Amino acid sequence: MDNRTIDLHVHSTESDGTFTPEEVVALAKESHLSAIALTDHDTVSGVEKAREAAKQLGIELIPGVELSTEYQVSEKETKEIHIVGLFIDTKNEELLKKTAEFRECRDRRNEIMVERLQQQGFAITMEALAAENPDSVITRANIARFLYNHGCIKSIKEAFDRYIGDGCPCYVGRFKISPSEAAELIIRAGGIAVLAHPLLYHLTPAVLNRLICELKTAGLAAIEAIYSTYSTADEQLVKKLAREHDLLISGGSDFHGTNKPDIRLGIGKGHMYLPYCVLDSLKNHKAAKEKTNYDD
Repeated sequence: MDNRTIDLHVHSTESDGTFTPEEVVALAKESHLSAIALTDHDTVSGVEKAREAAKQLGIELIPGVELSTEYQVSEKETKEIHIVGLFIDTKNEELLKKTAEFRECRDRRNEIMVERLQQQGFAITMEALAAENPDSVITRANIARFLYNHGCIKSIKEAFDRYIGDGCPCYVGRFKISPSEAAELIIRAGGIAVLAHPLLYHLTPAVLNRLICELKTAGLAAIEAIYSTYSTADEQLVKKLAREHDLLISGGSDFHGTNKPDIRLGIGKGHMYLPYCVLDSLKNHKAAKEKTNYDD
C-alpha cells in the first residue's frame, strides 16, 4: 500500500509566505512529505531556488504557480478567483512576461495602499516595509503584519476587516485576467490548470457550475477537492463536482508559514490528507495530453 503524502498548494517568500523556497522544502522533509508543488502567487521565481534543496533532500518538487483572476459573476459583481498551474515550464517566455506585468501592477498597488494608510494616520512607508521583509514580495499580508507588529492594530484580521480588505478605505484593486485566460496561459506554459479552493468564493451552485464549464472549455484539468479548511462534507461536494464535470482532483494546504499560522504544511488544520495517488493521476493526465499533442 502506498502511504506517501503530498501537498500541491504551497507558498514561499517569493510571494506572501514566510518561509524561503529552500525552507519550505526542508519543512516538507521534516513533515514526511514525498512531494510538494511550489505555487507562489503570480511568480515562478522560487522554483529554481527550491529545486536543488529538493534534489538533496529527496523531495519531489512540482513547479507551479497560482494566478489571481477576476470573474464577472453578474453585471454588478466580480469575484477574485485563483487558478493553480502545476508542471509549469518556469522558462516559458509568455508566462514570465505576463507575471512580470502582474508584479509591476502589484508594486504600484502597494504604494497607493501605503499612501492611503498614511492618510488614516498610520506610520508606515514602503521603505520600512521593504526593510522588514527582505527578499520578499510585498503583499497585503505583509502590510497587515507590519501594522500588527508596530502596534497599530490588535490583530492581522483587523487590518483586512477595517483597512485593506476588499471594499475597505485603503483597498486598491489590481490588474487581473479572467479565469479562462489564466487557464489558457498555464496550458501554453506546459502546465495543467486547477481551480483552487472553489468553495472559498461563496458562489451560488449555478454560478460555480457556470465557472467550471467555462474553465473546462479553456482546458481546466482539475479542481481542488482536498483543502485545509474543508469539512468532510465540503470535500465530498467538490469531488461530486469533479465527477460531474469529468475533472481530476487536486488539493493542498495553501501553506503560507506564519502568515496563516493555523495552516500546517501537508496537513492544513490537522486533518487534511492528500495521498500520492492524486499526483499520479495528474501526471498520467499530463502524459496523455502530451502524447495526443505529439501524435497530432
